Amino acid sequence: MADKKAPTRSQKEIEAELAANRVRLARTVDELAFRVSPAELKRRQVESLKASANRAVFNEHGEPRYDRLATGLVAVAGVAIVLGLARRIFYKG
Repeated sequence: MADKKAPTRSQKEIEAELAANRVRLARTVDELAFRVSPAELKRRQVESLKASANRAVFNEHGEPRYDRLATGLVAVAGVAIVLGLARRIFYKG
């Protein structure tokens, strides 16, 4: 079998490749730093929460889901009643 040698590269080609790799690495590090920054994490979380709330309240045609809205309203009223009764019981002043 014949020995095949790897093609030789000039010093300038190697330096250019290293410089390009440094630039790509710097961009990658900057992108990762942006993705894990507290402000970006907060923005993505708020966006996700808003999307979840919209899916829960509106159907795919943008019309309100009255059954879910009524359920939420009943839950809020129930909590208000329980808190009002607890206040009467614990604060008899």
